[in-house]
Amino acid sequence: MIKHVLILYISDNSGHYRAAKAIEEALNKASPGLKIRNINSFNYTNPILEKIINSVYNKVIKAKPEVWEYLYDNQKIARRTRRLRKLIHRFNSKKLKKLIFSFKPDIVICTQAFPCGMFADLKRTFKLNIPLVGVLTDYAPHSYWMYHNVDAYIVPGEKSKRRFISVGIDAKKVFPLGIPISPKFSYSYERKEVLEKLNLDEDIPTVLIMGGGQGLGPIEELIFAINTIERPFQVIVVCGVNKRLKKWLEERVKLFRKKMAIIGYSREVETLMDASDLIVSKPGGLTTTEALTKGLPIVIVNPIPGQEAKNTEFLLQEGVAVKAKDPLHAAILIEELLNDPKRLKNMKAAALKHARPDSAKKIAELILNLSNNRNAKW
Repeated sequence: MIKHVLILYISDNSGHYRAAKAIEEALNKASPGLKIRNINSFNYTNPILEKIINSVYNKVIKAKPEVWEYLYDNQKIARRTRRLRKLIHRFNSKKLKKLIFSFKPDIVICTQAFPCGMFADLKRTFKLNIPLVGVLTDYAPHSYWMYHNVDAYIVPGEKSKRRFISVGIDAKKVFPLGIPISPKFSYSYERKEVLEKLNLDEDIPTVLIMGGGQGLGPIEELIFAINTIERPFQVIVVCGVNKRLKKWLEERVKLFRKKMAIIGYSREVETLMDASDLIVSKPGGLTTTEALTKGLPIVIVNPIPGQEAKNTEFLLQEGVAVKAKDPLHAAILIEELLNDPKRLKNMKAAALKHARPDSAKKIAELILNLSNNRNAKW
C-alpha cells in the first residue's frame, strides 16, 4: 500500500511548480492520508548552484536567445554532455540520497527533466526499486527527458507520445493524459461577479495580459501599444512576482485610455480567464493548458526559444492562437480578433478540443495504480 510520495520540481515561480502542486492536490483527494513531500530539487540539493544557473539562464535568454535555441532539444549536445550531466547529478545527489533513504518514498514524480535525470541516475547507481514518473509540462518533449529506467512518462498528447517511442522508449510506458493543472480550472466562474470585484465593466470586451509567474515579456510596450487602439475594451494585467512592473503600471494607470485592473501574483487566474475574451501571454506550458481548458484564444508574444517556441508551433497548428512579431503587432492582432467574433468563436472551439480539466485526477489515479502494483522495496 502506497504511503509516501516524493514530488520533485525546479523553481518556485514556474509551471513545473504549479504542475507539482496540482498532482499533490489530486493525490490528496484520491487517497487522503498520504505523506507527500513536494520539493524544489535544485534549491534543496544545491541552492548556490541554483542561483548561478538561474542567473546564467536569464542572461542567455535576454542577450543570446539563439544560443539557448541551439542547446535546447539538440540530440548531439545531449549525447556530448551526458558525462557532464552525470557528474552534476552525482554532485547534487548527496542530499537527495539522504532524503530518499530517510523518507523512503513509494514513488517519485518529477515535473522537470533535471530532477528526473538526477533520480534516474541515483536509481541506477543504488539499484533502487522505486517507480519513477516523469511529467511533461510543455507540448513537445526534448532530448534531456529520455531515460530508459523511468517507469512512466505523462505527456500532453499523442504527438508527444510518438516522439518518445521514436527514440526507443517503450510505448507502454507513455501515457497521453495531458499537462496537470489545478482542479479549480474545471469550475466556471461568473464573469459579471469577477469584473465587479475588479471594478471593470461587463458590457465591453476584456483582454487578459500575463507574463507568467515572473511577469516577463514586453508588457510595458504592449500597454502603450494597446492604448493607441480606438476600439473599446478593458485590460487585466497580471504582473506575477514582478513588483517593478506592478509599480510602473500603477504609477501610470491614470495616463492610459483603457480601463485597467492591475494584479500582482494571482492565485485566482481561473476566475480572470473566465472573465476574459482573449489572453495575451508568453506560451508557457501551464498557462497555455489553463487557457485551453477555459477555451481562451491566445495572442502569443515574445516566446522563449526552445520550449516556448515548440509550444507556439503546437498552438498555431491547432488554430487556437496567433503570434505577434512585436508589441505593436500584438495590439493590431487584438483589435482584429475583437472585431471578428466568428474567428474568436472558432478559436475558442479549437481550444476546448484540447481541454483536459481532469488531467491531474487521471495522473493521480495512474500514480496510485503504478505504485500499488510495484511497491518499493526497502
